[in-house]
Amino acid sequence: MHPTSGATHIQAGEAPSIDADLSDPAWAKATLIDSFRQRAPNSGGAPTERTILRVMYDDNNLYFGVYAYDSEPNALIVRAMSRDGQIATGDNVEFVIDPGQTRRNAYVFMIGPSGGRWDSLRLNNLEELPEWNTIWAANAKRVPDGWVAEIAIPFSSISYVESTSGWGFDFTRNIRRKTEIVRWSSFNPAIAINDISEEGTLTGITGVNQGLGLDVVPYAALRSRHDWTRPDDGAGLRPVLGGNAFYKITPALTGTVTVNPDFSDAPLDVREVNTTRFSLFLPETRAFFLQDAGAFDFGGRPFRRTTFDRQNNNGRPFFSRRLGLVNGQPVSLIGGGKVSGEYGGFNVGALSVLSDNTSVAPEQMLSVVRVTRPILNDQSRAGFIFTNGDPTGLSNNTVAGLDFQYRLDTIFDSNTFQADGYFERSFSSTSGDDNSYGLALNYPNEPWNGDFIFKTVGKNFDPALGFVNRNDSRYYQLFIGHLDRYRNTDGFFRVFELNTRHEIITDEAGLLMTRESRLQVQFETTNDHSFAADVIENFDRLPADFVLPHGVIIPAGNYEWYSYFAHIRTSQRLPVATHIDVYCCDFYNGTQWRIRSETNYRPNEYFEFDAIYDTTFIRMPTGKVDIQILALGSTLNFMPDMQLSLQAQYDNISQGFNFLGRYRWEFRPGSEIFIALGHTALIPGTSFEARQLTATFRVSHTLRF
Repeated sequence: MHPTSGATHIQAGEAPSIDADLSDPAWAKATLIDSFRQRAPNSGGAPTERTILRVMYDDNNLYFGVYAYDSEPNALIVRAMSRDGQIATGDNVEFVIDPGQTRRNAYVFMIGPSGGRWDSLRLNNLEELPEWNTIWAANAKRVPDGWVAEIAIPFSSISYVESTSGWGFDFTRNIRRKTEIVRWSSFNPAIAINDISEEGTLTGITGVNQGLGLDVVPYAALRSRHDWTRPDDGAGLRPVLGGNAFYKITPALTGTVTVNPDFSDAPLDVREVNTTRFSLFLPETRAFFLQDAGAFDFGGRPFRRTTFDRQNNNGRPFFSRRLGLVNGQPVSLIGGGKVSGEYGGFNVGALSVLSDNTSVAPEQMLSVVRVTRPILNDQSRAGFIFTNGDPTGLSNNTVAGLDFQYRLDTIFDSNTFQADGYFERSFSSTSGDDNSYGLALNYPNEPWNGDFIFKTVGKNFDPALGFVNRNDSRYYQLFIGHLDRYRNTDGFFRVFELNTRHEIITDEAGLLMTRESRLQVQFETTNDHSFAADVIENFDRLPADFVLPHGVIIPAGNYEWYSYFAHIRTSQRLPVATHIDVYCCDFYNGTQWRIRSETNYRPNEYFEFDAIYDTTFIRMPTGKVDIQILALGSTLNFMPDMQLSLQAQYDNISQGFNFLGRYRWEFRPGSEIFIALGHTALIPGTSFEARQLTATFRVSHTLRF
């Protein structure tokens, strides 16, 4: 049984000040929770430090107060302060709220001793979307015997179902120097850290007030753009007005309207040079499309992003990055509307945007509808998806799909079993009609765990609003692993795992096209360092010549080879943390070495510096390819809600250089001043050829009714 606790109701006039001081009289009335257990390293054991959590609410907000006692307060690890920064690299507390008790989707709020805040959407127990932001207030401070945090989450910032008897809830405290994770409910280390299926319940939250349920967020901006490739291009200022409006049709169902959305605050995409035959999948980072993104999630595990396999994203019916981007060129969105949430027991997501008329695509409406409903038990669901439109304007395109996601936690002596299946069909005036379908079975337990995935993507399957990078394919994956978890904190190992993964891709006729068999050993130490080593057997059938960068050709034919992989990661709690991946040696009929290193320097909560160096050396009978990618980033935190962030990227294949500087000051919750400066250039050899300069100054303010 998972724990249940009530939440105390207070009057709005008793609301505490969010100043990290728990002396406000209202906190004496709050429900007190002090029964926690370790998730790691000693699952189910008593925590080594005392934690007291207080919970209460008034008509407008849900309040949490945390007193995190610490026997060594000077040993607290604090590595970040910025909003949505690397708060998890130091001590922190995390609140997971699942108002609809979906046991799949939740809101996540985190705060560290510096007052740095982090929020996220947790989707389908598989994916985290930290790019999502909402309005909430929080404060923290260090005290002589630990640290204290206060949080206020407005009910108008989240969606909830009025008729439910309780809200799904869990609380986590991370004591980083001890690599200790303390939880209220879900302390089973066999399930993923972001799996909320074993959450507890908060009861008694009733009669709350969302006001009119209307948020209007207008913005005014000045934009400037100069293109050095056009001799007569000026750089004058252009005023722009726009904004978003959010209306709670019901407490659980939100309608959203956007006019002239501004995406200048999106970070640079991770730079990669593609040395595969298939296009890369880059995640969504724009706030408008991340709001309630879980309502559009389809298919479950067959579409899960994994470390080893990008094919799991192949065949997605809806991928929001298709909106506002055509053949790599940005297209302005005039406006859009969205409805998302829960109504009458159904989870609903509906989105339409109107794209602007440009030289690369005509003005058009692009739409998606997604509906699901829990069936069989509160962790399983079935639903459908429907999309319409082609961002290029070159075809009439529609996709319709059905899916089923099942979970049972009482199989084989209370172990977990999951099954996911889907079927979808695309209808295209240019490609014709075709199908994609898949099935996934998962046994995520300890010491044994396993996974099986099957998926077919038809030759003419063409979801214009989705993502496909390999048609005419049948994909099979089998994973079996054995994991030992050690409770002795004085030993060397914390986790030791041996696993094997086999992936086969054929065409629809059954002809083998690609095979990868992998044997891996990996372990984590009690000091939070990790190591992995893989031996990989590869087979690939090239139906046509494969061209690498610089025009180096791998001739059509069948290829078999062995490759090796090693991974080393030092603990993120250290001031200097390093992550190194090494791939070698054979590659088709040549050789490949790839070394990717990432170094993070966080001496304190005020300054962060990250450096990524990714280098690949490919040697083939037809030539050689040397790839160098450098990405630098730094953040200066003036206070928890004021940061200056800088990013710079370069790769020697495109010779492209990108720079983005962003200053953000959230001077009150929901209101901010934002300044962005972006610059692109080419660096052929030692010269510097400027391309485009963009600048944005934006002021936005949330009007809540």
